[in-house]
Amino acid sequence: MDITTFLASLESSGIATGIRNSLYIFPLIESTHVFGLAMVFGTIAIIDFRLLGVASTRRSFRRMASDILKWTWAAFAVTAATGALMFITNAGVYYHNFFFRTKMVMLVLAGINMLVFELTAGRSIDRWDKEPLSPLIGRATAVLSLAIWISIIFLGRWIGFTTTRATPAPPPEINFDNIFPGTPDGTVPTAPPNTR
Repeated sequence: MDITTFLASLESSGIATGIRNSLYIFPLIESTHVFGLAMVFGTIAIIDFRLLGVASTRRSFRRMASDILKWTWAAFAVTAATGALMFITNAGVYYHNFFFRTKMVMLVLAGINMLVFELTAGRSIDRWDKEPLSPLIGRATAVLSLAIWISIIFLGRWIGFTTTRATPAPPPEINFDNIFPGTPDGTVPTAPPNTR
């Protein structure tokens, strides 16, 4: 199976079709995705600022990381799941979008950066756990981490503004005139004046 066929099969799946045909499901998934990403970035930023000696310098790094990283991973799981659901609704377009591909590369770089930290400064935590500053490699990975995650946020927004898809007309049972009352010029009709 080639990539085009695979992407088409994702788009034609029952889940993708159900999300596309719903007026509310996609915005709900997207909002949950944004909330999860904010939590991922917020918790990672706390860790990175501690490594840089900017915040929480009186707390043990090991204890703080233990308290925070479980929330990071839970939020990341939510973000990955909602991102996958959004992807399958328009897989062919997203797959070929430059900003989407760049975002995926940045996510891989974030993982590599975390691995570098674990293999270097992470192995010597006992020596600097209660120090206000982490070793130079710890600070370098923290700066890189912040830069990568800020880039991921920006790229995610650009994806939304650089992908298009022809959407089918709404089902006949939805009458937008009843949802958004008004005249063609945008004014809301008023009751005629009382002539009694």
